[in-house]
Amino acid sequence: MKKLMSLALAACCAATLAAPAIAQNAADYPKKSIKIVVPFPAGGTSDVLARLVGQKLTAAWGQPVVIDNRSGANGNIGADQVAKSDPDGYTLLLMDMGNLTLSPTLYPKLPFSPVRDLVPVTMLAYSPHLLVTTNSLPVKSQAELVNYSKANKNKLNFAAAAGTGSATHLAGVLFAQKTGADWGYVPYRGGAQALNDLIGGQIDVTMNGMVATYPHVKAGKIKLLAVSSAKRLPQLPDVPTVSEMIPGFVTGSWQGVMAPAGTPKPIIDKLNKEMAAIVRMPDVREKMTALGAEAQTNSPEEFGAWMKTEIANWAKVISDANIKLD
Repeated sequence: MKKLMSLALAACCAATLAAPAIAQNAADYPKKSIKIVVPFPAGGTSDVLARLVGQKLTAAWGQPVVIDNRSGANGNIGADQVAKSDPDGYTLLLMDMGNLTLSPTLYPKLPFSPVRDLVPVTMLAYSPHLLVTTNSLPVKSQAELVNYSKANKNKLNFAAAAGTGSATHLAGVLFAQKTGADWGYVPYRGGAQALNDLIGGQIDVTMNGMVATYPHVKAGKIKLLAVSSAKRLPQLPDVPTVSEMIPGFVTGSWQGVMAPAGTPKPIIDKLNKEMAAIVRMPDVREKMTALGAEAQTNSPEEFGAWMKTEIANWAKVISDANIKLD
């Protein structure tokens, strides 16, 4: 009994000593450069936001922020790397959370669990998908697109901008399920590559994040038919939503930040507070609005609850489409 009491006292003392140490680590954090892994190629939505946030973090904390693009497998290669990294706050994941909520259903052999092996930091931004076509396609509305695809069966190609099973691919699948649109899917490693082929006419149609896509629309290089937000965008009041044709249809790019599970809560909270402050900065909001993104932050707990709900919702869409990936 005396030995057990001694062990319990030692454990209590160790926990008491550890708590101030963690707090001190958070107060001193960061002491070196931070790596933000973006699991998609440079030029896409996640990459644009990561570089914007990284510059502001460097300015605030005086430490370099390195953006590491690790593309492939719908973001799972980069996410897996972060999940297996040291939980010290120096390796973070910034990506379209839509993709991450699809992976548990799509990949039976997924080498990590987004819920178990990663911890939410904060959501950063939401931007809708844009339904866009190559300029040469003879359609002017989403209804005309659907009718044209039915009249030209097996001829249209839809770019799955971040690969088969990606959020943009599933947005196209959901659109086709609801409307009967007829097209095949061509997988890409990232949105930037898909948009280049759409501009060049090698691909007919896609749905992709607004941050990366709208500049090409504005430049007249591709044709915008609709946005996937719940309401029309203030900056594009004449562009209809997909939900005006398909009630309840809302998809998009929910950009968020996660860290390896086990990262000390004080460090998570410090990152959450600083990143939330960054996306509220007037110059950041201005840049995001110009690109079609809306600042959207939350607590780590709220973020985690959102992820669990999205995983359940998309599981049905994937099951109905009978999509499974190795």
